[in-house]
Amino acid sequence: MPPVRAFVNSQLCAKLPIPAHSFANQTIIVTGSNIGMGLEAARHFVRLSAAKVILAVRTISKGLTAKASIEDSTGRQGVVEVWELDQSSYASVQAFAEKAKALERLDILVLNAGMYVFEFKKVEEDEETITVNVVSTMLLALTLLPKLRETAAKTGGKSVLTFTGSFVHKDTSFPERKAPNIFEGLAKAKGARMSDRYNVSKLIETFCVRELADKITESKSEGKVVANILNPGFVDTAIMRNSSFLFSIYVLTMKKLLSRTTEEGGRTLVHGAEGGDETHGQYLDDCKVGRYSGFVLSEEGMETQKRLWSELSEKLERIQPGIM
Repeated sequence: MPPVRAFVNSQLCAKLPIPAHSFANQTIIVTGSNIGMGLEAARHFVRLSAAKVILAVRTISKGLTAKASIEDSTGRQGVVEVWELDQSSYASVQAFAEKAKALERLDILVLNAGMYVFEFKKVEEDEETITVNVVSTMLLALTLLPKLRETAAKTGGKSVLTFTGSFVHKDTSFPERKAPNIFEGLAKAKGARMSDRYNVSKLIETFCVRELADKITESKSEGKVVANILNPGFVDTAIMRNSSFLFSIYVLTMKKLLSRTTEEGGRTLVHGAEGGDETHGQYLDDCKVGRYSGFVLSEEGMETQKRLWSELSEKLERIQPGIM
């Protein structure tokens, strides 16, 4: 099926199952969960008997509003907690992770937070989109991976590390991959292709999740962890709120014609969090195992994946010695 036809068919015809999997006794963290599909996924987790659901948000007041909304709709009190997390700051990510390490258990980490901007701005070592969508996301994932393993070993089950990716990882030619150092190239304002930067960030995240899943499989550490990356589809969220007037008109039109609701988007996050064994290292599409882009699966894609992981590893080791 041609790509455009497949996209339209997915958006308008795919029937996403309403989550029914029990999360009883489990502790779950959802980043980017004060609004949108992160909020709706958290609502499902609470409805489905999770013991503790932590909303990881930049603004506590907005998180408390989200908490009240979940409690009102589910009738469950004392389950939701609101913790501060700003992924534009390494210090904030590290402080959040240290707090999470003290939890009695951590069964599921839903890495949903992300941003879509059109103006170049350097934050920490990289352009803001790369810092938030890739570096801080992987910093949090790798810092909490031992906690996920510990929980799986203690419970005799498995823990889940699920990332919100996107179909747009297929929509970039990623010319920046030819730079001597990819991250350094993306950190330069001159020549930055910001109209394509979100797509690039999601492709890089996809490569990093695939490599991380391979490392988890190869590891001899105790405690089973399933890692996957999901495509929620085109969802009516506020992520493109910083777009130009003309582009915002285009986005609004597309939303009216093709978008999923935030609740439907939330279903895809919950499906990823269920962590079926068949999803490990996979790209999930319409709540089932899908297919990565041809470039990701190509020989050049494999080489790019290894380069990105090597560069990311060096970067994370500088940020937090010993993390790798």
